[in-house]
Amino acid sequence: MQPETAAASELDDIYAKRMALYERIETVTTIPWYYLAAIDQYERNVRQSRRDLPKAEGITGIYFKPEEWVGFTNPNINDEDPKTIEFFNGIGFDGDGDGKASLDSDDDVLYAFANFLLRYGTDYENIKIGIWNYYKRDKSVRIIMGKAKLYQNYGRLNLDEHVFPVPIGTHYSYRSTWGSARGWGGRRIHEGTDIFADYGLPVRATSYGIVEMKGWNKYGGWRIGIRDINNNYHYYAHLSGFSDDLKVGQIVEPGKVIGGVGSSGYGPKGTSGKFPPHLHYGMYKDNGYSEWSYDPYPHLNLWERQERAK
Repeated sequence: MQPETAAASELDDIYAKRMALYERIETVTTIPWYYLAAIDQYERNVRQSRRDLPKAEGITGIYFKPEEWVGFTNPNINDEDPKTIEFFNGIGFDGDGDGKASLDSDDDVLYAFANFLLRYGTDYENIKIGIWNYYKRDKSVRIIMGKAKLYQNYGRLNLDEHVFPVPIGTHYSYRSTWGSARGWGGRRIHEGTDIFADYGLPVRATSYGIVEMKGWNKYGGWRIGIRDINNNYHYYAHLSGFSDDLKVGQIVEPGKVIGGVGSSGYGPKGTSGKFPPHLHYGMYKDNGYSEWSYDPYPHLNLWERQERAK
């Protein structure tokens, strides 16, 4: 078996195990599996992007602090007895029926979060309330509910496919320009990669995601922001315009045409032509507290090579 095939097979096995876990907890709690999957994926992505949290080792990505699990006044930080954990108001729960509430059990961890949500209800609005009361952050709620929408729509977890933002085989050029100095509108760095191409060339969504933003900005001109399944925010700027059917809150998938290459921006609404036509493509990561820009060039280069190989 080729390394690529083996890796794909291993990933498929992980997705299957996660889906089985979500469906088990859904059966017990009646919380739809796609909300559980969205919370789990959000937490997994947060842990991957932060140094103050341990990386996920099991099937689930949800993290509870040990003192939160057993109860903040519990003298036994390693307590796994559901009764004493409940007495000390810990969040820990026995989800697999073995008589223990263990942080090492994927079933226990996911059931504990589901049990927290059950205090509020199992419908859309009450789940949103429960998620907000856990994270106390509107952006976290929006990201999680967006993930749930994607999972519900496609009925699967494997939504990691990507494509290059303009059609392969067309006339375009790009290089790594992230971090370069920019002067218009004040001194700042360039938070993206510029892909120079013909005016009006179709611009495509690079991933599965939710349209979070669509509109005008004096720097980026006509622009679109799309959030993918891994907490990444994909930013498309200087567009000539938008696809007629594109709306905020809409689901997009890799290859969906969202607009066209343009030269809009650097002025009030409608300003265009102050620079050659190009697509400014940026990527941002949310870690549960803040969001920052990082260099999209390696990803663009990889997606281009993968698409050419197909």
